Amino acid sequence: MYEPTSGLDARSAAIVMRTVRNTVDTGRTVVCTINQPSIDIIESFDERGGQEIYVGPLGRNSNHVIKYFEAIDGVNKIKDGYNPATWMLEVTTGAQELALGVDFAEI
Repeated sequence: MYEPTSGLDARSAAIVMRTVRNTVDTGRTVVCTINQPSIDIIESFDERGGQEIYVGPLGRNSNHVIKYFEAIDGVNKIKDGYNPATWMLEVTTGAQELALGVDFAEI
């Protein structure tokens, strides 16, 4: 979602953010990138339950983030041609944390 350059007005953006919040509240992982958000959109993000599991450059073809997660014992390697964003969401679920006995936010 890009606000305001995509043409989303403030009300539409608020609806999108409410949908994101409702999704997060179900325990699902959500990844967002928002360029130049309004103050109302910024304030819709908060510290409730969210944790950072990777902070840093993605690298060309996401190679930095792939190397980072693949270096964690038990994380499945990405398959050739697979979408790195999809892979990252799959290998960092709460179920994966339990199965691997890790806490990605702590790592």
